[in-house]
Amino acid sequence: MTPVEKKPTLWRTIVAVCWAMLGVRKGKEYEQDFARITPLHVIGVGLVAIFALVLALIWVVNLVV
Repeated sequence: MTPVEKKPTLWRTIVAVCWAMLGVRKGKEYEQDFARITPLHVIGVGLVAIFALVLALIWVVNLVV
């Protein structure tokens, strides 16, 4: 078993936010993410992810119409 990293990483935050948007996450991995990432990183990545999702939906609707 590897030791838990204490340094927050951008990639780990992105992965955690993506899994949260899907609503699928194992309890053990959730606890590891909770120990590694900071709330400020989650808010920032979450806002960017939601903005990207909205832009993607607008793009798809324009393609269909």
